[in-house]
Amino acid sequence: MKKTITTLLLTLVCMAAWCGSEVNRPRLIVGIVVDQMRWDYLYYYYDQYDDGGLKRLLNNGFSCENTMIPYVPTVTAIGHSCVYTGSVPAFSGIAGNNFLLNGVNVTSVTDNTVHAVGSSPENSDGFCSPRNLLANTIGDQLKLATNFKSKVIGVALKDRAAILPAGHSADAAYWWDTKAGHFITSSYYMDKLPRWVENFNRNNNTESGFDIKTSNKGVTMTFKMAEEALKNEHLGKHETTDMLAVSISSTDAIGHTYSTRGKENREVYMQLDKDLAHFLRVLDREIGSSNYLLFLTADHGAVHNGNFLNEHKMPGGGFSSRPAKEKVNNALAQHFGVEGNYIKEVMDCRLYLDREFIAAHNLDFTQVKKKVVETLREDPQFAYVLDYEDVQNSTVPQFLRERIINGYHRLRSGDIMVVLQGSHMHGTVGPTYKGTSHGTWNPDDSHIPLIFMGWNVKEGSTSTPTFMTDIAPTVCAMLHIQMPDCCIGNAIQEVWK
Repeated sequence: MKKTITTLLLTLVCMAAWCGSEVNRPRLIVGIVVDQMRWDYLYYYYDQYDDGGLKRLLNNGFSCENTMIPYVPTVTAIGHSCVYTGSVPAFSGIAGNNFLLNGVNVTSVTDNTVHAVGSSPENSDGFCSPRNLLANTIGDQLKLATNFKSKVIGVALKDRAAILPAGHSADAAYWWDTKAGHFITSSYYMDKLPRWVENFNRNNNTESGFDIKTSNKGVTMTFKMAEEALKNEHLGKHETTDMLAVSISSTDAIGHTYSTRGKENREVYMQLDKDLAHFLRVLDREIGSSNYLLFLTADHGAVHNGNFLNEHKMPGGGFSSRPAKEKVNNALAQHFGVEGNYIKEVMDCRLYLDREFIAAHNLDFTQVKKKVVETLREDPQFAYVLDYEDVQNSTVPQFLRERIINGYHRLRSGDIMVVLQGSHMHGTVGPTYKGTSHGTWNPDDSHIPLIFMGWNVKEGSTSTPTFMTDIAPTVCAMLHIQMPDCCIGNAIQEVWK
Protein backbone atom coordinates (compact mmCIF):
# COMPACT_ATOMS: atom_id res chain seq x y z
CA MET A 1 0.00 0.00 0.00
CA LYS A 2 2.81 2.41 0.97
CA LYS A 3 4.57 1.57 -2.30
CA THR A 4 1.41 2.37 -4.25
CA ILE A 5 0.97 5.69 -2.46
CA THR A 6 4.62 6.61 -2.99
CA THR A 7 4.36 5.78 -6.69
CA LEU A 8 1.20 7.86 -6.98
CA LEU A 9 2.83 10.82 -5.25
CA LEU A 10 5.86 10.63 -7.49
CA THR A 11 3.60 10.50 -10.53
CA LEU A 12 1.69 13.57 -9.35
CA VAL A 13 4.93 15.44 -8.65
CA CYS A 14 6.23 14.62 -12.13
CA MET A 15 2.95 15.68 -13.73
CA ALA A 16 2.98 18.93 -11.78
CA ALA A 17 6.55 19.60 -12.85
CA TRP A 18 5.69 18.83 -16.47
CA CYS A 19 2.55 20.95 -16.45
CA GLY A 20 4.44 23.83 -14.87
CA SER A 21 7.31 23.78 -17.33
CA GLU A 22 7.46 26.48 -19.96
CA VAL A 23 7.46 25.88 -23.69
CA ASN A 24 10.87 26.82 -25.07
CA ARG A 25 10.43 29.88 -27.28
CA PRO A 26 12.55 32.85 -28.34
CA ARG A 27 11.99 36.25 -26.81
CA LEU A 28 11.32 37.85 -30.18
CA ILE A 29 10.39 36.91 -33.77
CA VAL A 30 11.60 39.31 -36.45
CA GLY A 31 10.28 38.98 -39.98
CA ILE A 32 11.94 41.02 -42.74
CA VAL A 33 10.40 41.15 -46.21
CA VAL A 34 12.43 42.92 -48.91
CA ASP A 35 10.05 44.11 -51.59
CA GLN A 36 11.03 42.91 -55.10
CA MET A 37 14.22 41.15 -54.00
CA ARG A 38 15.16 38.55 -56.58
CA TRP A 39 16.76 35.42 -55.12
CA ASP A 40 19.93 35.92 -57.16
CA TYR A 41 20.60 39.31 -55.54
CA LEU A 42 22.00 37.30 -52.64
CA TYR A 43 24.88 36.30 -54.91
CA TYR A 44 24.94 38.95 -57.64
CA TYR A 45 26.12 41.49 -55.04
CA TYR A 46 27.63 38.99 -52.60
CA ASP A 47 31.24 40.19 -52.85
CA GLN A 48 30.11 43.73 -52.07
CA TYR A 49 28.05 42.94 -48.98
CA ASP A 50 29.28 43.67 -45.47
CA ASP A 51 30.14 40.70 -43.26
CA GLY A 52 27.50 41.78 -40.75
CA GLY A 53 24.50 42.06 -43.09
CA LEU A 54 23.26 39.67 -45.75
CA LYS A 55 26.53 37.73 -45.62
CA ARG A 56 25.97 37.13 -41.92
CA LEU A 57 22.53 35.68 -42.65
CA LEU A 58 23.95 33.38 -45.33
CA ASN A 59 26.97 32.32 -43.26
CA ASN A 60 25.31 31.98 -39.85
CA GLY A 61 21.77 31.11 -40.83
CA PHE A 62 19.91 28.50 -42.85
CA SER A 63 19.14 29.39 -46.46
CA CYS A 64 16.32 27.74 -48.43
CA GLU A 65 17.79 28.24 -51.89
CA ASN A 66 14.89 26.90 -53.93
CA THR A 67 11.90 28.75 -52.49
CA MET A 68 9.13 29.49 -54.97
CA ILE A 69 5.85 31.40 -54.89
CA PRO A 70 3.01 28.87 -55.43
CA TYR A 71 0.44 31.23 -56.99
CA VAL A 72 -0.04 33.94 -59.59
CA PRO A 73 -0.12 36.91 -59.76
CA THR A 74 3.12 37.53 -57.85
CA VAL A 75 2.52 40.99 -56.42
CA THR A 76 3.21 42.83 -53.17
CA ALA A 77 -0.02 42.50 -51.19
CA ILE A 78 -0.42 38.80 -51.92
CA GLY A 79 3.22 38.13 -51.09
CA HIS A 80 3.12 39.87 -47.74
CA SER A 81 -0.10 38.14 -46.75
CA CYS A 82 1.20 34.75 -47.92
CA VAL A 83 4.45 34.98 -45.94
CA TYR A 84 2.60 35.53 -42.68
CA THR A 85 -0.53 33.41 -43.27
CA GLY A 86 1.01 30.49 -45.16
CA SER A 87 -2.02 30.82 -47.41
CA VAL A 88 -2.89 31.84 -50.97
CA PRO A 89 -5.51 34.20 -52.48
CA ALA A 90 -8.03 31.37 -52.85
CA PHE A 91 -8.40 31.44 -49.06
CA SER A 92 -6.77 34.67 -47.86
CA GLY A 93 -8.94 36.85 -50.09
CA ILE A 94 -5.99 39.11 -50.93
CA ALA A 95 -6.28 38.75 -54.70
CA GLY A 96 -3.90 41.56 -55.64
CA ASN A 97 -2.67 44.98 -54.66
CA ASN A 98 -6.04 46.08 -56.00
CA PHE A 99 -9.10 44.04 -56.87
CA LEU A 100 -12.84 44.43 -57.32
CA LEU A 101 -14.82 43.88 -54.15
CA ASN A 102 -18.58 43.95 -54.73
CA GLY A 103 -17.86 45.67 -58.03
CA VAL A 104 -15.72 48.42 -56.46
CA ASN A 105 -11.98 48.83 -57.07
CA VAL A 106 -10.30 48.63 -53.66
CA THR A 107 -6.77 48.19 -52.38
CA SER A 108 -5.85 45.15 -50.34
CA VAL A 109 -6.21 47.18 -47.12
CA THR A 110 -9.01 49.61 -47.97
CA ASP A 111 -11.34 50.16 -45.01
CA ASN A 112 -13.61 53.22 -45.11
CA THR A 113 -14.86 52.54 -41.58
CA VAL A 114 -11.57 53.76 -40.07
CA HIS A 115 -9.63 57.00 -40.38
CA ALA A 116 -6.04 58.23 -40.31
CA VAL A 117 -4.23 58.65 -37.00
CA GLY A 118 -1.17 60.88 -37.11
CA SER A 119 -2.52 62.82 -40.07
CA SER A 120 -5.79 64.58 -40.84
CA PRO A 121 -8.62 62.07 -40.25
CA GLU A 122 -9.96 62.55 -43.77
CA ASN A 123 -6.60 61.63 -45.34
CA SER A 124 -7.35 58.61 -47.52
CA ASP A 125 -3.90 57.14 -46.79
CA GLY A 126 -5.28 56.30 -43.37
CA PHE A 127 -8.42 54.46 -44.55
CA CYS A 128 -6.67 51.18 -43.95
CA SER A 129 -6.96 47.99 -41.90
CA PRO A 130 -6.46 44.22 -42.28
CA ARG A 131 -10.20 43.53 -42.60
CA ASN A 132 -9.95 42.47 -46.28
CA LEU A 133 -7.63 39.66 -45.17
CA LEU A 134 -9.77 36.55 -44.61
CA ALA A 135 -7.03 34.50 -42.93
CA ASN A 136 -5.12 35.00 -39.70
CA THR A 137 -1.36 35.32 -39.36
CA ILE A 138 1.65 34.15 -37.36
CA GLY A 139 1.11 37.13 -35.08
CA ASP A 140 -2.55 36.25 -34.58
CA GLN A 141 -1.65 32.68 -33.67
CA LEU A 142 1.05 33.94 -31.31
CA LYS A 143 -1.54 36.12 -29.61
CA LEU A 144 -3.91 33.16 -29.25
CA ALA A 145 -1.15 30.92 -27.88
CA THR A 146 -0.17 33.43 -25.18
CA ASN A 147 -3.66 34.64 -24.25
CA PHE A 148 -2.90 37.91 -26.05
CA LYS A 149 0.08 38.75 -23.85
CA SER A 150 2.45 38.91 -26.83
CA LYS A 151 3.00 42.22 -28.56
CA VAL A 152 2.92 42.34 -32.39
CA ILE A 153 3.89 45.38 -34.48
CA GLY A 154 4.31 45.96 -38.23
CA VAL A 155 6.50 48.67 -39.82
CA ALA A 156 6.87 49.59 -43.51
CA LEU A 157 6.64 52.48 -45.90
CA LYS A 158 3.73 50.85 -47.76
CA ASP A 159 0.45 50.51 -45.90
CA ARG A 160 -0.18 46.94 -47.11
CA ALA A 161 3.35 45.90 -46.21
CA ALA A 162 2.87 47.00 -42.59
CA ILE A 163 -0.76 45.94 -42.11
CA LEU A 164 -1.04 42.50 -43.71
CA PRO A 165 2.04 40.98 -42.00
CA ALA A 166 1.03 42.29 -38.58
CA GLY A 167 -2.38 40.63 -38.80
CA HIS A 168 -5.78 41.27 -37.28
CA SER A 169 -4.92 41.41 -33.59
CA ALA A 170 -1.71 43.44 -33.91
CA ASP A 171 -0.97 46.12 -31.37
CA ALA A 172 0.04 48.49 -34.15
CA ALA A 173 1.01 48.89 -37.77
CA TYR A 174 2.81 52.01 -38.98
CA TRP A 175 3.28 53.15 -42.58
CA TRP A 176 4.59 56.24 -44.35
CA ASP A 177 2.24 59.02 -45.40
CA THR A 178 3.90 61.06 -48.15
CA LYS A 179 1.40 63.90 -47.71
CA ALA A 180 2.21 64.23 -44.02
CA GLY A 181 5.91 63.41 -44.45
CA HIS A 182 5.96 60.91 -41.59
CA PHE A 183 4.62 57.61 -40.24
CA ILE A 184 0.92 57.22 -39.51
CA THR A 185 -1.52 54.50 -38.52
CA SER A 186 -5.32 54.18 -38.48
CA SER A 187 -8.09 54.15 -35.91
CA TYR A 188 -8.29 50.38 -36.33
CA TYR A 189 -5.32 50.21 -33.97
CA MET A 190 -5.49 53.32 -31.78
CA ASP A 191 -6.94 56.79 -31.37
CA LYS A 192 -3.63 58.59 -30.98
CA LEU A 193 -0.02 57.93 -31.91
CA PRO A 194 2.21 56.90 -29.01
CA ARG A 195 4.49 59.67 -27.79
CA TRP A 196 7.58 57.87 -29.06
CA VAL A 197 6.11 57.81 -32.60
CA GLU A 198 5.29 61.51 -32.39
CA ASN A 199 8.86 62.21 -31.27
CA PHE A 200 10.26 60.04 -34.06
CA ASN A 201 8.12 61.84 -36.64
CA ARG A 202 9.17 65.23 -35.31
CA ASN A 203 12.85 64.29 -35.60
CA ASN A 204 12.55 62.53 -38.96
CA ASN A 205 9.85 64.48 -40.77
CA THR A 206 10.29 65.18 -44.49
CA GLU A 207 8.77 67.85 -46.66
CA SER A 208 5.21 67.07 -47.68
CA GLY A 209 5.20 65.38 -51.08
CA PHE A 210 8.76 64.07 -50.84
CA ASP A 211 8.47 60.36 -51.56
CA ILE A 212 11.16 58.46 -49.66
CA LYS A 213 9.79 55.26 -51.17
CA THR A 214 11.83 55.96 -54.30
CA SER A 215 15.05 56.77 -52.46
CA ASN A 216 17.64 54.87 -50.46
CA LYS A 217 16.63 57.03 -47.52
CA GLY A 218 13.45 54.97 -47.33
CA VAL A 219 15.44 51.86 -46.41
CA THR A 220 17.20 53.65 -43.56
CA MET A 221 14.00 55.31 -42.36
CA THR A 222 12.21 51.97 -42.14
CA PHE A 223 14.95 50.32 -40.11
CA LYS A 224 15.18 53.38 -37.84
CA MET A 225 11.44 53.19 -37.18
CA ALA A 226 11.69 49.45 -36.53
CA GLU A 227 14.53 50.08 -34.06
CA GLU A 228 12.46 52.69 -32.24
CA ALA A 229 9.51 50.29 -32.05
CA LEU A 230 11.80 47.59 -30.68
CA LYS A 231 13.11 49.83 -27.90
CA ASN A 232 10.07 51.88 -26.98
CA GLU A 233 7.61 48.99 -27.03
CA HIS A 234 10.15 46.83 -25.14
CA LEU A 235 9.77 44.05 -27.69
CA GLY A 236 11.45 40.84 -26.64
CA LYS A 237 11.42 41.88 -23.00
CA HIS A 238 8.00 40.64 -21.96
CA GLU A 239 7.02 37.37 -20.32
CA THR A 240 5.91 35.96 -23.69
CA THR A 241 7.32 36.04 -27.20
CA ASP A 242 6.79 39.26 -29.18
CA MET A 243 6.89 39.83 -32.92
CA LEU A 244 8.18 42.63 -35.15
CA ALA A 245 7.31 42.54 -38.86
CA VAL A 246 9.45 44.82 -41.02
CA SER A 247 9.11 45.39 -44.76
CA ILE A 248 11.56 47.30 -46.95
CA SER A 249 9.61 49.01 -49.72
CA SER A 250 12.13 51.28 -51.46
CA THR A 251 13.76 48.34 -53.23
CA ASP A 252 10.51 47.83 -55.13
CA ALA A 253 9.98 51.46 -56.12
CA ILE A 254 13.59 51.79 -57.30
CA GLY A 255 13.39 48.53 -59.24
CA HIS A 256 10.22 49.63 -61.02
CA THR A 257 11.94 52.86 -62.02
CA TYR A 258 15.47 51.68 -62.84
CA SER A 259 15.14 47.89 -63.35
CA THR A 260 17.21 45.00 -62.04
CA ARG A 261 20.60 46.33 -63.13
CA GLY A 262 22.53 49.58 -62.90
CA LYS A 263 23.87 51.85 -60.18
CA GLU A 264 20.49 52.69 -58.63
CA ASN A 265 19.67 49.05 -57.94
CA ARG A 266 23.16 48.35 -56.65
CA GLU A 267 23.08 51.38 -54.37
CA VAL A 268 19.77 50.47 -52.75
CA TYR A 269 21.01 46.94 -52.00
CA MET A 270 24.23 48.31 -50.55
CA GLN A 271 22.09 50.55 -48.33
CA LEU A 272 19.90 47.59 -47.39
CA ASP A 273 22.95 45.55 -46.43
CA LYS A 274 24.44 48.39 -44.37
CA ASP A 275 21.20 49.12 -42.51
CA LEU A 276 20.49 45.43 -41.98
CA ALA A 277 23.93 44.97 -40.40
CA HIS A 278 23.23 47.84 -38.02
CA PHE A 279 19.78 46.48 -37.17
CA LEU A 280 21.20 43.03 -36.41
CA ARG A 281 23.73 44.60 -34.04
CA VAL A 282 20.86 46.39 -32.29
CA LEU A 283 18.98 43.10 -31.94
CA ASP A 284 22.12 41.43 -30.55
CA ARG A 285 22.57 44.17 -28.00
CA GLU A 286 18.92 44.56 -26.99
CA ILE A 287 17.72 40.94 -27.15
CA GLY A 288 20.79 38.72 -27.45
CA SER A 289 21.88 36.94 -30.62
CA SER A 290 20.52 33.58 -29.45
CA ASN A 291 17.23 34.97 -28.15
CA TYR A 292 15.54 36.10 -31.36
CA LEU A 293 14.34 34.14 -34.38
CA LEU A 294 14.70 36.10 -37.60
CA PHE A 295 13.74 35.33 -41.19
CA LEU A 296 14.36 37.34 -44.33
CA THR A 297 12.47 36.81 -47.56
CA ALA A 298 10.81 38.73 -50.42
CA ASP A 299 7.22 39.25 -51.51
CA HIS A 300 8.18 38.64 -55.16
CA GLY A 301 11.06 39.09 -57.58
CA ALA A 302 11.25 41.02 -60.86
CA VAL A 303 11.82 40.30 -64.53
CA HIS A 304 14.77 41.85 -66.35
CA ASN A 305 13.86 44.81 -68.54
CA GLY A 306 12.71 43.69 -71.99
CA ASN A 307 14.86 46.20 -73.85
CA PHE A 308 17.90 45.09 -71.86
CA LEU A 309 17.19 41.44 -72.72
CA ASN A 310 16.60 42.21 -76.39
CA GLU A 311 19.91 44.07 -76.59
CA HIS A 312 21.57 40.82 -75.58
CA LYS A 313 19.55 38.74 -78.05
CA MET A 314 17.24 37.29 -75.38
CA PRO A 315 13.43 37.24 -75.58
CA GLY A 316 11.58 39.78 -73.49
CA GLY A 317 8.79 42.30 -73.66
CA GLY A 318 5.65 43.59 -72.02
CA PHE A 319 1.88 43.37 -72.09
CA SER A 320 -0.19 46.50 -72.53
CA SER A 321 -3.85 46.11 -71.63
CA ARG A 322 -5.18 48.93 -73.81
CA PRO A 323 -4.63 47.26 -77.22
CA ALA A 324 -5.98 43.99 -75.82
CA LYS A 325 -9.15 45.70 -74.58
CA GLU A 326 -9.64 47.46 -77.92
CA LYS A 327 -9.25 44.18 -79.79
CA VAL A 328 -11.78 42.48 -77.53
CA ASN A 329 -14.31 45.31 -77.79
CA ASN A 330 -14.10 45.38 -81.58
CA ALA A 331 -14.39 41.61 -81.93
CA LEU A 332 -17.33 41.34 -79.53
CA ALA A 333 -19.13 44.33 -81.04
CA GLN A 334 -18.96 42.62 -84.40
CA HIS A 335 -20.01 39.24 -82.99
CA PHE A 336 -22.85 40.37 -80.70
CA GLY A 337 -23.86 43.57 -82.48
CA VAL A 338 -23.37 45.66 -79.35
CA GLU A 339 -20.65 48.28 -79.07
CA GLY A 340 -19.12 49.16 -75.71
CA ASN A 341 -16.59 48.21 -73.06
CA TYR A 342 -16.88 44.51 -72.32
CA ILE A 343 -13.89 44.57 -69.96
CA LYS A 344 -14.25 46.63 -66.78
CA GLU A 345 -10.74 46.28 -65.37
CA VAL A 346 -7.41 44.64 -66.14
CA MET A 347 -5.23 44.09 -63.06
CA ASP A 348 -2.07 41.97 -62.94
CA CYS A 349 -3.08 39.95 -66.04
CA ARG A 350 -6.55 39.37 -64.53
CA LEU A 351 -9.54 40.53 -66.58
CA TYR A 352 -12.80 41.58 -64.98
CA LEU A 353 -15.71 41.54 -67.41
CA ASP A 354 -18.25 44.34 -67.09
CA ARG A 355 -21.18 42.35 -65.75
CA GLU A 356 -23.48 45.37 -65.58
CA PHE A 357 -22.86 46.25 -69.23
CA ILE A 358 -23.37 42.63 -70.30
CA ALA A 359 -26.61 42.31 -68.31
CA ALA A 360 -27.93 45.68 -69.49
CA HIS A 361 -27.71 44.47 -73.09
CA ASN A 362 -29.27 41.08 -72.33
CA LEU A 363 -26.16 39.20 -73.39
CA ASP A 364 -25.32 35.72 -72.14
CA PHE A 365 -22.40 36.10 -69.74
CA THR A 366 -20.98 32.64 -70.46
CA GLN A 367 -20.99 33.25 -74.20
CA VAL A 368 -19.38 36.67 -73.79
CA LYS A 369 -16.62 35.20 -71.64
CA LYS A 370 -16.06 32.42 -74.16
CA LYS A 371 -15.72 34.94 -76.99
CA VAL A 372 -13.27 37.08 -74.98
CA VAL A 373 -11.08 34.02 -74.37
CA GLU A 374 -11.20 33.03 -78.05
CA THR A 375 -10.27 36.57 -79.15
CA LEU A 376 -7.33 36.91 -76.78
CA ARG A 377 -5.99 33.47 -77.69
CA GLU A 378 -5.33 34.81 -81.18
CA ASP A 379 -2.68 37.12 -79.71
CA PRO A 380 0.79 35.45 -79.78
CA GLN A 381 2.05 37.44 -76.77
CA PHE A 382 -0.09 35.20 -74.57
CA ALA A 383 1.09 31.70 -73.80
CA TYR A 384 -2.36 30.86 -72.42
CA VAL A 385 -5.70 32.58 -71.94
CA LEU A 386 -7.84 30.92 -69.30
CA ASP A 387 -11.38 31.06 -68.01
CA TYR A 388 -10.82 31.09 -64.24
CA GLU A 389 -13.79 28.79 -63.69
CA ASP A 390 -12.44 26.19 -66.10
CA VAL A 391 -8.70 26.15 -65.35
CA GLN A 392 -8.79 22.54 -64.14
CA ASN A 393 -9.87 21.37 -67.60
CA SER A 394 -7.27 23.38 -69.50
CA THR A 395 -4.15 22.09 -71.24
CA VAL A 396 -1.88 24.24 -69.05
CA PRO A 397 1.05 22.37 -67.41
CA GLN A 398 0.05 21.01 -64.03
CA PHE A 399 2.38 23.17 -61.90
CA LEU A 400 1.08 26.34 -63.55
CA ARG A 401 -2.52 25.17 -63.31
CA GLU A 402 -2.08 24.79 -59.55
CA ARG A 403 -0.57 28.26 -59.21
CA ILE A 404 -3.44 29.82 -61.14
CA ILE A 405 -6.04 28.01 -59.04
CA ASN A 406 -4.21 28.98 -55.83
CA GLY A 407 -4.25 32.61 -56.94
CA TYR A 408 -7.95 32.69 -57.75
CA HIS A 409 -10.53 33.95 -55.29
CA ARG A 410 -13.95 33.47 -56.82
CA LEU A 411 -15.38 36.75 -55.51
CA ARG A 412 -12.33 38.97 -56.04
CA SER A 413 -10.06 37.75 -58.84
CA GLY A 414 -12.10 38.48 -61.95
CA ASP A 415 -13.05 36.18 -64.79
CA ILE A 416 -10.09 35.55 -67.11
CA MET A 417 -6.32 35.26 -66.72
CA VAL A 418 -3.76 35.78 -69.45
CA VAL A 419 -0.39 34.03 -69.09
CA LEU A 420 2.46 35.90 -70.75
CA GLN A 421 5.31 34.38 -72.68
CA GLY A 422 8.55 33.84 -70.74
CA SER A 423 10.52 36.94 -69.67
CA HIS A 424 7.55 39.17 -70.46
CA MET A 425 5.94 41.44 -67.90
CA HIS A 426 2.62 43.19 -67.65
CA GLY A 427 3.10 46.82 -68.57
CA THR A 428 4.10 48.67 -71.72
CA VAL A 429 7.76 48.34 -72.74
CA GLY A 430 8.51 51.27 -75.04
CA PRO A 431 11.87 51.77 -76.75
CA THR A 432 13.16 54.04 -73.96
CA TYR A 433 11.64 52.15 -71.05
CA LYS A 434 14.25 51.00 -68.52
CA GLY A 435 12.22 49.87 -65.50
CA THR A 436 10.85 46.50 -64.47
CA SER A 437 7.74 44.86 -63.13
CA HIS A 438 6.53 41.52 -61.80
CA GLY A 439 3.43 39.38 -61.43
CA THR A 440 4.08 36.28 -63.54
CA TRP A 441 4.87 32.64 -62.72
CA ASN A 442 8.39 32.79 -64.19
CA PRO A 443 11.35 32.20 -61.82
CA ASP A 444 12.39 35.86 -62.24
CA ASP A 445 9.22 36.81 -60.38
CA SER A 446 8.55 33.72 -58.28
CA HIS A 447 11.99 32.57 -57.02
CA ILE A 448 12.60 34.36 -53.72
CA PRO A 449 15.27 34.36 -51.00
CA LEU A 450 14.43 32.72 -47.68
CA ILE A 451 16.91 32.70 -44.81
CA PHE A 452 16.35 31.91 -41.13
CA MET A 453 18.83 32.94 -38.44
CA GLY A 454 19.08 33.03 -34.67
CA TRP A 455 17.24 31.06 -32.00
CA ASN A 456 17.49 27.29 -32.57
CA VAL A 457 18.40 27.73 -36.26
CA LYS A 458 21.23 25.59 -37.55
CA GLU A 459 23.76 26.79 -40.08
CA GLY A 460 23.39 25.43 -43.58
CA SER A 461 21.26 25.45 -46.69
CA THR A 462 19.00 23.28 -48.80
CA SER A 463 18.06 23.16 -52.47
CA THR A 464 15.07 20.96 -51.74
CA PRO A 465 11.97 22.68 -53.18
CA THR A 466 10.25 24.88 -50.62
CA PHE A 467 7.50 27.44 -50.96
CA MET A 468 6.53 30.83 -49.62
CA THR A 469 3.60 29.12 -47.90
CA ASP A 470 6.10 27.11 -45.81
CA ILE A 471 7.42 30.15 -43.90
CA ALA A 472 4.52 30.57 -41.49
CA PRO A 473 4.21 26.87 -40.55
CA THR A 474 7.98 26.71 -40.02
CA VAL A 475 7.94 29.59 -37.54
CA CYS A 476 4.85 28.22 -35.82
CA ALA A 477 6.32 24.71 -35.57
CA MET A 478 9.49 26.07 -33.98
CA LEU A 479 7.37 27.97 -31.43
CA HIS A 480 5.01 25.04 -30.82
CA ILE A 481 1.95 27.09 -31.72
CA GLN A 482 -0.84 26.34 -34.17
CA MET A 483 -0.21 27.38 -37.76
CA PRO A 484 -2.52 30.11 -39.20
CA ASP A 485 -6.09 29.03 -39.91
CA CYS A 486 -5.86 29.03 -43.73
CA CYS A 487 -2.25 27.81 -43.96
CA ILE A 488 -1.55 25.28 -46.73
CA GLY A 489 2.24 25.04 -46.33
CA ASN A 490 4.51 22.63 -44.46
CA ALA A 491 7.20 23.27 -41.88
CA ILE A 492 10.76 23.12 -43.26
CA GLN A 493 12.24 20.75 -40.69
CA GLU A 494 15.85 21.15 -41.83
CA VAL A 495 15.85 24.73 -40.48
CA TRP A 496 16.05 24.05 -36.76
CA LYS A 497 18.45 22.14 -34.54
